[in-house]
Amino acid sequence: MTQHVTEELYRAIIKNQKTLADQWLKMRTKKSDSIYSADADEKYEKLLREQNFLTTKTIASSLLDVKEEYQQNLEQWATMVAKSRADLGTPIYEVLEAVHGFRSIIMNFLNAYVMGKGNFITKEEIMKWNHSIHSAFDQLIQEFSEMYYNLTRERMKAQHDLIAELGAPIIPVGDTIAVLPLIGVIDTERARRIMEIVPMKCMEKRVDQLCIDLSGVPIVDTMVAQQIYSIIQALSLLGIKTSLSGIRPEVAMTSVQLGINFKEINTFNTLKQALQKTGLN
Repeated sequence: MTQHVTEELYRAIIKNQKTLADQWLKMRTKKSDSIYSADADEKYEKLLREQNFLTTKTIASSLLDVKEEYQQNLEQWATMVAKSRADLGTPIYEVLEAVHGFRSIIMNFLNAYVMGKGNFITKEEIMKWNHSIHSAFDQLIQEFSEMYYNLTRERMKAQHDLIAELGAPIIPVGDTIAVLPLIGVIDTERARRIMEIVPMKCMEKRVDQLCIDLSGVPIVDTMVAQQIYSIIQALSLLGIKTSLSGIRPEVAMTSVQLGINFKEINTFNTLKQALQKTGLN
């Protein structure tokens, strides 16, 4: 009997998918630049309906003993919603608010369904349904949050890597000659990334002479001077000759105070002078 009445509830939820979605969408208010805004573009309402149907299907399938179907629906929903919200830059709290809103609609539907059945439904069945539905919503939130976190973290890392690469551009100016113009403040993290990127990019571009231009670096402190010296040493081990341009008096003084010996490295006041030395005009 229990399985039979549970299957009836499952069919009732699926049958009322559109009505449940309508009730959920009516809960929307106006929000600035949000997919959940009441005045959002029609294409977003269509997307929300499609995703809400899968939400309903997932919640309904949690009531049945066929857990494979429920798990597949759960993973599909979390993947689809997390990707679309990450693409739109939707704050996670807006998604959770929407999920909680639909939870209340499902629970209202369950209450009305039980009231309509009178004494036909036992307390044990009602408690079991409540537990299944609330557990399903909790799992939706957990799966979505994990997926959303992983997606946004990967994208932030990709952006960070791109920024780091753009912050240390190896610009070819000849067949085997290139320039590394450093611009802006160089902190510990950026210095570490430069150390990782530059030797690899020089090898990829088959560079055997590199001019590091410091004219765009406003401050060269102890750490920066040490990192530059380390980069030069690493390039030297790879057979790449390095020269420095744009060195100001304070940079030279810092190097002397640190005991860093740039005597074996060609240094120039300007990048133009450095390139002329290599035979480029």
